[in-house]
Amino acid sequence: MANPGSSSRYGATNLVSRLLTRNSSEDMAQLVQGQRTLFRSLSGAPDRTNLLQDSTEEDGRTLGTLKGVFAPVSLSMFSALLFLRMGYIVGNAGFLETVLQFLIAYTILVSTVFSICAIATNGAVKGGGVYFMLSRTMGPEFGGSIGILFYFANVVSSALYVTACVEGITKNFGPEGAFMELLPDGKWWNILYSSSFNIFNFLLCLVGAELFGKTSIIILAIVTLCCTGVISSFFLDNYVSTEYNVTISNGTANWTEIVNGTFSGLSWNSLEGITELWYQNLYPTYIQDCEDSSAKVSFFTVFGVLFSGTTGIMAGANLSGELKNPGKSIPRGTLSGCAFTFVTFIILSVLTSLTCNPVLLHQDCMYMVHFTFWKWLVLIGVIFATWSASLSNLIGASRVLQAVAEDTMFGPFLHFILKGKISNNPIVSVLTTSLLVQICFFLGGLNQIAQLCSVLFLLSYASVNLACLGLVLSSAPNFRPAFKYFSWHTSLVGLIGTSIMMFLISPLFAAIAILLCLSLILALNFLSPARNSNWGSISQALIFHQVRKYLLLLDPRKSHVKFWRPQILLLVHNPRSTCALIDFVNAMKKGGLYVLGHVTSGDLAAVEEDPITKEYPDWLGLVDHLKVKAFVEVTMASSVRNGIEQLIRVSGIGAMKPNTILLGFRDDSVHSDDLISSTSPYCDPTFHDAFPSIDQNYNKISCEEYVGCIQDTLKLQKNIGLCRNFQLLDRNEVFSSELKYRIRAGRKRYLDVWPVNFLSGEDTDITDNTSLFLFQLACIVNMVPKWRKHQLRVFMCVRAADSDIAGKEADLIRLLELLRIKAETHVLIWDHLTSLFQAESSQVLTEECEEPNISQEYLLESNEFIRSKCVETAVSFIYLPRPPVSPDLHVQYLHQLDLLTRGLPPSILVHGVSPVMTTTL
Repeated sequence: MANPGSSSRYGATNLVSRLLTRNSSEDMAQLVQGQRTLFRSLSGAPDRTNLLQDSTEEDGRTLGTLKGVFAPVSLSMFSALLFLRMGYIVGNAGFLETVLQFLIAYTILVSTVFSICAIATNGAVKGGGVYFMLSRTMGPEFGGSIGILFYFANVVSSALYVTACVEGITKNFGPEGAFMELLPDGKWWNILYSSSFNIFNFLLCLVGAELFGKTSIIILAIVTLCCTGVISSFFLDNYVSTEYNVTISNGTANWTEIVNGTFSGLSWNSLEGITELWYQNLYPTYIQDCEDSSAKVSFFTVFGVLFSGTTGIMAGANLSGELKNPGKSIPRGTLSGCAFTFVTFIILSVLTSLTCNPVLLHQDCMYMVHFTFWKWLVLIGVIFATWSASLSNLIGASRVLQAVAEDTMFGPFLHFILKGKISNNPIVSVLTTSLLVQICFFLGGLNQIAQLCSVLFLLSYASVNLACLGLVLSSAPNFRPAFKYFSWHTSLVGLIGTSIMMFLISPLFAAIAILLCLSLILALNFLSPARNSNWGSISQALIFHQVRKYLLLLDPRKSHVKFWRPQILLLVHNPRSTCALIDFVNAMKKGGLYVLGHVTSGDLAAVEEDPITKEYPDWLGLVDHLKVKAFVEVTMASSVRNGIEQLIRVSGIGAMKPNTILLGFRDDSVHSDDLISSTSPYCDPTFHDAFPSIDQNYNKISCEEYVGCIQDTLKLQKNIGLCRNFQLLDRNEVFSSELKYRIRAGRKRYLDVWPVNFLSGEDTDITDNTSLFLFQLACIVNMVPKWRKHQLRVFMCVRAADSDIAGKEADLIRLLELLRIKAETHVLIWDHLTSLFQAESSQVLTEECEEPNISQEYLLESNEFIRSKCVETAVSFIYLPRPPVSPDLHVQYLHQLDLLTRGLPPSILVHGVSPVMTTTL
C-alpha cells in the first residue's frame, strides 16, 4: 500500500495540474499560492511553505525495506546477545526460563512494533523517527519529553554495544585470551578501547547514514554467516574441556577450586549424555555473572541484559527520514527482523542447553569460541554485530536530536545543533551524541549499562503504546492505520508489559526515568516555545471523548439546589474596556461554566464570508492573555437584543448552560483602553489591531433595547447582573498590603451586600431569591483565595419606628449562620430616605400596571447613603429591582439605576429568579 502522505501529495499535484490546464488565463501567482496551501493542508506540515524544500526532502530518501529497516533492526537485536550473552542467559536462567524470558521480551517488543506500525502507516512520517511520531501524536510536551528520553536511550545503547565489542576483543586478545595475549586489560584500558571505537563511529557518521544503509545488508550477511558457522559447530564430533579457577567461600574462609567447563558436540555425545546435559540446563541456577563474579544474579538482572540486546526494534523507524516509503518499510522490515532474530535466539538456546555444561556457561561469556570449528567466526561476528548496532544507535540518536532542535522544543538551548548540517547529515548533532556516548563509558561494564538501557527503552516503548491506546480510546476518525494487525489489545499488552518490567528490572532507574519524564513534560508545558504548536495532541482528542461522555451523564433533570453553582455568561461589548470585569467574573464562577459572549450587528446574507471567523482567534488570544478559564461565544444578529437572546439560548451544552447573565452597565462614562494603556495591568501591544478602538457611540444600543435585554433574560428564567465601574477595580488597592495604598483613600478590604430594593421604599425580604442570590455571589467571591482576606459585610435597612429592630438583626444573623456565611451585619436606619420616597413619589398609570415615579433627590440621597458606607469597599452587590413592563418607562428605569449607582465602587446589580441556596444536608 502506498504511503498515505505521498498519495495525498500526488493527488494534490494532479488536481492543481488540471486546474492549470482548465484555467490558463487565471492569475498564476494565486494558483501557486493555492497549490502551496493545498500541499500544506494535505501533508500536515504546518510550517512548510516551500515546495522545493519538500521535494528535496523526498529526493533525499534512498533506503528501502531491506537496507533501511530489516538489516539495522536485525543487527541491533543481535548486538551483544548473539555471541556474548547467550551462555550467560541459558546458564543462569535455564532453558525453560530462557524461553519464557524471550517470549516475554518479544511479546512486549511485537506489541510495541504493532503500535509503531500503526502510527507509521497513519500518515506521512518525516525525519526524527519515534520522536516525530510521538510529538505529532501526543503533542509537543509529552512527545518532546519522551523523545529526549528515547534519545538518551539510544546514546546509552550505543555505549552499551561499543562496550560489548571491546569485551569481545579483550576476551580474545587480552590476558588469557582465546587467540593470543596481545592487549592489556583493565578499566581504563577498556575505556580507551571504547573511545577509539566511538571516534571511529563518529568519523563514519560524518559520511552519512546512506553509507551505513548501503553496507548494513553486507554486515548482516557477514554476521549471519558467522552465526551459521557457530550453529553448525554444535553438531560436530567434538569434545572440549576448559579449566577455571573458582573462589569458594563458606562465610569464614575462602579457597580456590579448579572446575571444568565442557562442550560435547551432538555428534560426539550419546543420547544419554545429551539428556543429562539437557536436565542440567533445564531449570534456573542463578549463581554467577560471567563478567563479574561478585555481581548478584536474578531473574530480572538476566532479563535486563536480555532485553537490552533486543531493543533494536526502532532502528528502522529512527531512519524514517532516509526511507523511501516509511509506511511500508517500517512494518515489513521491523516484524521480519523480529521473527528472524527470535528464531535464531531460540535455536541457539536449544543447542547450548544440549551441549554445554553449566560450569562453562557460568564462567565464560565467550563460550562459543572454545568449540567453533574456526574461532575467528566468533570474533568477527562479535565485532560486526556489536559495532554495527552501536553505529545504528549513534545515527538514530543524532537524527532524533536534530529533529528536536528543528522543532525548537527547548528554545535557544539547542540552536547550535542546527548550525552544522551537510547534505542532510547533522554534523553537530552527531558530534554532540558522540560526546554523550563517551560519558556513558564511565558507567561500568556491559551488564551494568544494560539495566539503564533497558529501562529507558521500556519507558519509550510504553509511551508509544500509550499513544496508540489513546488514539483508539479517543475514537479519532482520522486514526485509520493501514497496518491491520494493530488493535487496542496489542497496545494495552505492550503498555502493561513495559511498565511492569521496567520496575522489575531496576526500580531505581525506573523511578528516576519517570520523574525525569514528568519534569520535562511540566517544563515543556510552561517554558517550551513549541508548546503552542498545533500538531494535533492526543490529549485534546481524549479530553473531547471524555467530556462528551460525561456531558451525556450530566442530566439536568437530576440537578439539585444544594449543588448549584454559577454558570455565567458575561456579555462583552468591547473587551478593551472590560478586562478588569472579565478577570473579576473569573473569580466568581466557582468552578462553573464561564462564557464570554459578544454580539456583532449585521446580516450574514449581505456579506461574502462570516466576519466572526476572523474575530474568534482574537477572543481566544484574549482569554489566554487574561489567564481566565472561559469559553467564547461570538454571534452575528440583526440587533444586539436578538443576538443576546441567541447567546442566552444556545450557549453551553447539555446541562452545562448559563444560569446567570452579566451585562456591563449602559452609561455615558469614558472608558480607558486596558489593552494599550501603559498604566493598565492588562496592557499587551499584540492586541493593538485585534478589537475595535474604544468609541462611546460605536454600536451602542438604546436605553429601550438595553432594558429589553434585561426583560428577555428574566423571561428566559436566568439570573441577571448589571456590572458597573469595574474599571475602578485597582489590583494594588484591592490586594496590596503596602502602606501607601492603605493611606490613599483606605485600602479596599470589604465586599458589601445590600439586600435592599432602593426603588421600592419598602423593607426587603432578605429570604427572597434575589437577596439569597446576593449572599451566594458575595460568598463565592469571598471563598476565592485572593479575595479570602476581604471582610464580607451585609447592610440591612429598617425604619426607626419599627419596634423589633433587634429582632430583625437577630433574624439576619441567624439566617447567615444557617447559610454558613461569615459576615459583619449592619442594620441601618433609612427613615430619611423612605420619607423622602413617600413624599415625592407619585403613581403613574401604565397600560399594564402602576409604577412609582421616584424623584431625583431621593435617588441622589440613596446614592450618598451607600457611598458613605463604602470608602474601603472593593466590590458591592446591590439588589436589582425588576424593570417596568411598559417600554415607555425603560429610559426612566435606567436613569434611576444610573443615579443610584453613580460614583460607587465596582458594583453588581443583581436580580435572582431561582433558588440558589439550601439549608438541607
